[in-house]
Formats: sequence, structure tokens, C-alpha cells
Amino acid sequence: MPLTVDYYFAPQSPYAYLGHQRFSELIHAAGAQVNVLPIDLAGKVFPISGGLPLAKRAPQRQAYRLVELKRFSEFLGQPLNLAPKFFPVPGDEAAKLIIAVDRQDGTAAALALTGAILRGVWVQQRNIADANDLAKILGEQNLPERRLDDSHARAVQERYEAYTQAAIDTGVFGAPSYVIDGEIFWGQDRLDFVQRRLARG
Repeated sequence: MPLTVDYYFAPQSPYAYLGHQRFSELIHAAGAQVNVLPIDLAGKVFPISGGLPLAKRAPQRQAYRLVELKRFSEFLGQPLNLAPKFFPVPGDEAAKLIIAVDRQDGTAAALALTGAILRGVWVQQRNIADANDLAKILGEQNLPERRLDDSHARAVQERYEAYTQAAIDTGVFGAPSYVIDGEIFWGQDRLDFVQRRLARG
């Protein structure tokens, strides 16, 4: 029986961006299942887990964050704008759009959309809180624009809140986090461990 990975992330996270394609490839190679679970990291998870929004972090931490992002970008060969035009940016609208696509079009479509949204922030200078930019991303993914309307459904909001609460209950405190049978792997730099865990079955 294939293992399932609960994939908790914020759609504006640079580290989710750096890990997303590798994670998608790893899941496919392992034949694993994935639950695509965007969460309200800054608004709900950080306040109870000790995390701070970027602007409230100490200057040393903000400076080192840029060093690490540059290192990983170069090491992985993934382009990344260290100071994107639209960041910080609220992730709620993008998160709910991913959930709506997951409900209507399936997990593969939700994963592909997630990758496109993350690239939108960190490569393409897009505003993922703006409906027009999200509509363009949907079109590029061959998904219907009406998913924007679907994303405002009460059921989608409830699912977003449930995913966030599930992350809190599981002990997730940062993004991306990959959870397999209750075991948390925090950060895209832990994907080697995720791969080993999936290989064990």
C-alpha cells in the first residue's frame, strides 16, 4: 500500500518554492500519495508556535535568510528573486484557489498550480493576492477562470481552516512541512529524509 504524505505549505514561501518541484518528482518516483494542504502560516500557525513574520525578525535573521536563499537557489539551479516586487504578500487567496482546484480538478492539477503560484512570487514578479494575476496563472495551467469563484465558497474556506488546524494539531510550525505517518520533516532541505522514509515503505 503506498504511503501518503501530508504536504503543508504557504503559497508565498520561498522554501516551498525551492522544494516544490523536487518534492513533486520524488512523490511520483516513489508512487506515493499526497495531500495538498495550504495553510495560514503567518496568521494562525506562527502565533502559537513561536514563529515571526519576516518584518518582525531580528536583523541578523533577516540578513542570514537572504544568504541561505541565495545559496540554495544557486545550489539547486533554480532562479529566485531575493527581493520580489510583491512580497511579503498575503497567501490566503492563492491557498483557497489551490484548494478549489484540488476539489474540482484533482491532486495533480493542484500540485501543478501550486508550483505555478510559487514561481509567480519568486521568479515572475506576480501578485498572488490579486485576482487578475491568479486568473492568468489559471489560464496558463489550462484551468477554468471560474475556479476563482469556486475558491470563495464557504466549503473551501472551511477546508482552509481545517488544514491549518490540522497542521497545528500535528505540530507543524513552518513551511514546507512533509508529514508521513505523523513524522514531520520540516524544510525543503529535508527532502532526502522524506525520500528515505518513502523508500522504507
